[in-house]
Amino acid sequence: MSKAIRLHQPGGAEQLRYEEVDVPAPAAGEVQIRHTAIGLNFIDVYDRTGLYPMPLPAVLGREAAGVVTAVGSKVKQLKIGMRVAYALNYAGSYCERRNVPAERMVRIPDTVGDEQAAAMMLKGMTAQYLLRSTYRVKRGETILIHAAAGGVGSIAVQWAKVLGATVIGTVGSDSKAQMAKDLGCDHVIVTAREDFTARVRQITAGKGVPVVYDSLGRDSFFGSMDCLAPLGLMVTYGNSTGPVPPFSALELSKRGSLFLTRPALFHYVSTPRLLNASARELFDVVARGQVKISIGQRYALADAAQAHRDLEARKTTGCTVLIP
Repeated sequence: MSKAIRLHQPGGAEQLRYEEVDVPAPAAGEVQIRHTAIGLNFIDVYDRTGLYPMPLPAVLGREAAGVVTAVGSKVKQLKIGMRVAYALNYAGSYCERRNVPAERMVRIPDTVGDEQAAAMMLKGMTAQYLLRSTYRVKRGETILIHAAAGGVGSIAVQWAKVLGATVIGTVGSDSKAQMAKDLGCDHVIVTAREDFTARVRQITAGKGVPVVYDSLGRDSFFGSMDCLAPLGLMVTYGNSTGPVPPFSALELSKRGSLFLTRPALFHYVSTPRLLNASARELFDVVARGQVKISIGQRYALADAAQAHRDLEARKTTGCTVLIP
């Protein structure tokens, strides 16, 4: 048996239950992992509340790191004792042990710790595709990254600076402003007391930016579009303030023939080749010290409900891990 955080019905953090679950031997093509650290992400909240419906009861969580403890048949690339990490497009990581398809595992290099790996797989590979594929950030460009002190934002800001960009970052409070500056933001906007659209226009001398990375959703969407230069790209990749409301496509035309995308990580890492390429680039910038993975909070797995409350209240900074 294994301990896990399970959800029996959608709702608030109080719906999370710390329970025992059975873990069978791994099937063909699977490995069994003993988790050493589990990543916390806002998508876990979407799963919990039912914004992203899934069959219930279910174990939450999309990413983790650990050690291979059993190997199913037809698995050749992984052995017992290897350190591995993963990010999946379905839930199940809030547990002590589980079985996972071997082809979705990534070997953790010696230069990266388990907590780092667990905290950065989903968020780090998200930053990788945002900056390197969705829009390939170029040296000398000025870009806007919302939630600059958050999980994805804290990685994306550092990586964008490595790429030579000037970074405008938004944060929700003064307490997070210094963190955003320390990460490398050239300009920090505190949205609790500043109009971020007006500030971006001021910073760019009215020109706007070529791309906006927006994980907030409803509260910032139209303001973000108004930050874009003509033919700019609006990248909405999260809903922390709620889903973006329906709107007419004419809004894109009125604002300068803008482009809009709503990307998801798992389309960018859909094959083992793409997955390993993304993870290698991520591990490389971390190993070189160009991007530092800040573990802002650690919670016991049993305290996942409190971790969710703190995440939703925007009390967390950087990355958060659950420890089994």
